[in-house]
Amino acid sequence: MTQMNPKRFTVMSMNVHKGLSPLHRHSTIYQLRQRMRSHYPDLLFLQELQQEHRGRIRRFGQWPLTELTHFLSEDFWGDWHYGKNVEYPDGHHGNAILSKRPLHKGKNYDISAYRFEKRGLLHSMIQLDDASSPIHCFCAHLALFERGRERQLTEIIRYIDTLTNDAPTILAGDFNDWRNRVSEPMREAGFNEVFETLTGAPARTFPSMKPLLPMDRIYVRGLKIHSAEILHEWMKLSDHLGITAELELL
Repeated sequence: MTQMNPKRFTVMSMNVHKGLSPLHRHSTIYQLRQRMRSHYPDLLFLQELQQEHRGRIRRFGQWPLTELTHFLSEDFWGDWHYGKNVEYPDGHHGNAILSKRPLHKGKNYDISAYRFEKRGLLHSMIQLDDASSPIHCFCAHLALFERGRERQLTEIIRYIDTLTNDAPTILAGDFNDWRNRVSEPMREAGFNEVFETLTGAPARTFPSMKPLLPMDRIYVRGLKIHSAEILHEWMKLSDHLGITAELELL
């Protein structure tokens, strides 16, 4: 955490595309780890994290032999929480939260809207020094179709209402919401999106090589938004651009 203000911290969110380049030609997981560490976020929200894949080890000369949460966090982030969403013969992928501080790990809730598209809502909590309540952290990856996203958002807000007791909360991830239908119900639930608050619109993050669609979001409640940034220099590391924000506990 920032030494000048222990209630101020940074978060980052990114769909890492299973550690592959936009067209699946190259492994990018080593470059992703380096770039993520260069920003040194206190909290890291990742979607499509390829936790294990034996085929990647066979295909690429350089692919981590350990689970990717171990590989990414080793000697850098103190704790991590992974939620498996999709399993197949060679491995599995899902959402993950990495943290400099200890995580009180909740559950990975199944919010799949369709049988062919498994999605999860991963929940953890962190505690800042001298804070009276924890910060709830949710990592999500929503469906490709709007009706599915509408059902998922209703579920997500219900989970947040049930689990947080109005405590400070972050919901970050890939919302696949190119028409920005999510922000209004999120505002009604007490949340602000970091880029929308600072610039008037969510960040355009997809496709990474020529970002036109505002897919990736960081929604917050009970937190002050100081700054937000799109990580444009990461365009060849995933099909999404990463986003980051500096926040402060009120």
